[in-house]
Amino acid sequence: MDLHAPRELETLTAVVTGSSSGIGRAIALELAAAGAAVLIHGRRSRDALEAVAAEARRLGTDSQTIQADLKDPAQHELLVDRAWAWRSKVDIWVNNAGADVLTDPGRRGTFEEKLEELWRVDVLAAVRLARLAGRRMKTAGEGVLVNVGWDGVARGMAGDSGELFATVKGAIMAFTRSLARSLAPEVRVNCVAPGWIKTAWGEQAAASWQDRARNQCLLGRWGTPEDVARVVRFLVSPAAAFVTGEIVDVNGGSYT
Repeated sequence: MDLHAPRELETLTAVVTGSSSGIGRAIALELAAAGAAVLIHGRRSRDALEAVAAEARRLGTDSQTIQADLKDPAQHELLVDRAWAWRSKVDIWVNNAGADVLTDPGRRGTFEEKLEELWRVDVLAAVRLARLAGRRMKTAGEGVLVNVGWDGVARGMAGDSGELFATVKGAIMAFTRSLARSLAPEVRVNCVAPGWIKTAWGEQAAASWQDRARNQCLLGRWGTPEDVARVVRFLVSPAAAFVTGEIVDVNGGSYT
């Protein structure tokens, strides 16, 4: 990569929640590659956060880390305050953090326990963070917010996982459209809706799920975290200056 090439997010500051691994990590590094200074957020592993920040710095930008448990509402304001204190502004906020009820020990909980976990992190935290950050951006006169949904909301998927993620991601996708109206015209708000993306769960999924992911995609493959990250990079860039209130599927043309 040519670090001296013009980069469309140069001088901007971005926050990506849940960016120690998976889609969040890919988004953070994509924004860093575009020139943005990136605040890397996570809940647990300081080493994982520092590793992503180090990668971002190797791309020629500034990067710092912050730990916050988004299940705790008191930490939402703290995260936003510290984000703004870092470089006195935030231009881009990406709500990617989500509770892991598929590969974490939480996967052994009941349906109701998993729903509670997802609701607190994927919905309540994302809504509060978007409102807190959005108000500051609107006062500043500019900014971009991106939320992360799920392409299965529109079609539905049978089973506990389908019901869980349709509930929480459907909420955040609907919220995105209303927040875009609340914050316009100063702040743009959009949502990416990934399909079958090979994150930690996809790496260990049974053969039947591997086949399903490929067969339901017009492009015949799993998506990658980088596929999602490139779309986020576009949405937060000047190239998307006339795009707000939209849900953008990133699913290779999934059709069932």
